[in-house]
Amino acid sequence: QAQLVESGGGLVQAGGSLRLTCAASGRSFSNNGMGWFRQAPGKDREFVAYISWNGGITKYADSVKGRATISRDNVKNTLYLQMNSLKSEDTAVYSCNAGGRYDDGRYVPGPSWGQGTQVTISS
Repeated sequence: QAQLVESGGGLVQAGGSLRLTCAASGRSFSNNGMGWFRQAPGKDREFVAYISWNGGITKYADSVKGRATISRDNVKNTLYLQMNSLKSEDTAVYSCNAGGRYDDGRYVPGPSWGQGTQVTISS
């Protein structure tokens, strides 16, 4: 059974950076698209970034474009999200998703989700 485990969250000052990691186990996702989502308190979950199976295509939400970089290491079965110039509105629980596809201008998530990692930005 596939399992996704996120790490790297924490408390960061505004303007700072962090890198989130999503380690997959139980099966390989090297042939699948993967993505990051986030959910802030009282808000719906929102798409953050997508990466194709070989890393050749990446997509970002407008809110993080230019500040976030999604990447993956298929040998390690791991997904990453580097975020810079963090803002208070980036505060959320960040979750990774695997097995999805990018279709018609949006990422359609797959069935595999991690439990999430809390990111809190202090101003």
